[in-house]
Amino acid sequence: MLLEATRRPLREAILAPPVPGPHQVLLRVAACGVCRTDLHVADGDLPDPKLPLVLGHEIVGDVVALGPDATRFPVGARLGVPWLGSTCGVCRFCRSGRENLCSAARFTGYHVDGGYAEFTVADERYCFELPQQLRAPDAAPLLCAGLIGYRSLVAAGDGAERLGLYGFGAAAHIVAQVARAQGRRVFAFTRPGDAAAQGLARELGAVWAGPSDALPPEPLDAAIIFAPVGALVPAALRAVDRGGTVVCAGIHMSDIPPFPYGILWGERTVRSVANLTRRDGEEFLSLVPRLQVRTSVEPYPLERAADALDALRAGRVRGAAVLVMEGTGSA
Repeated sequence: MLLEATRRPLREAILAPPVPGPHQVLLRVAACGVCRTDLHVADGDLPDPKLPLVLGHEIVGDVVALGPDATRFPVGARLGVPWLGSTCGVCRFCRSGRENLCSAARFTGYHVDGGYAEFTVADERYCFELPQQLRAPDAAPLLCAGLIGYRSLVAAGDGAERLGLYGFGAAAHIVAQVARAQGRRVFAFTRPGDAAAQGLARELGAVWAGPSDALPPEPLDAAIIFAPVGALVPAALRAVDRGGTVVCAGIHMSDIPPFPYGILWGERTVRSVANLTRRDGEEFLSLVPRLQVRTSVEPYPLERAADALDALRAGRVRGAAVLVMEGTGSA
């Protein structure tokens, strides 16, 4: 499915399978998650995407060919391809374990073609091997929603026992499970009236679920904002206790409205999370089987990618939307 210009519908196209270059692998895509970042790219919220472009950066696929110098994985290996597609490896950020901030980074489904396709190529140095027993549709949301959720949880701090999650979709429904396994109490905030998301939050162990314009029953130690709504920043600041942290987890957010200094005072902190590192992926994916993290997915065939994006835009997805390729079944 091809994005030829922002703010225009995806178009079904027949393209020749890409040829893997140095350090690249050719993957037959089994599933690809539909992420809110895909919406931001398609809607023109993020500047200068590669066009035409194949969206998608939560890719699960099987290696079918190797490019020159590709030696990490054999043909047949099942890999996950995340948002971070490559970095320079030599800047001060890359050399200090902060490759997520590399100014030369290239991102999957944004600067390079992604997984809304039957085949894709990826730099093997930025891929993760996945266990074959993990179903492709279930694994796909782990590769961005799960990873950015995990990085956000780390940013919230080990001492954040009372954790608020604003926007209970793909990322929050995964990170809630990790937080609960760590002994934290989860408070879920959704769009007012979103009974389905509040119900999912309670199913996953949230001690409270309610609308984002309400205060929780007790002050929070930290809050993570997944919804791209700037007005939630002052709302979250009002919800966190002194010394608390508000983490903005999205790649794009509407403007944050003015707010009184009094709700920031008391050593409250507002910070963002940007992209991910390979170390994040290795740490998080090692936790998934141990903590028995499960994803709630709504599958779509590849040709209905635009419908999946529309459902996500309208808030009609319970958990995560995933494109499942024809012929792969649910394996």
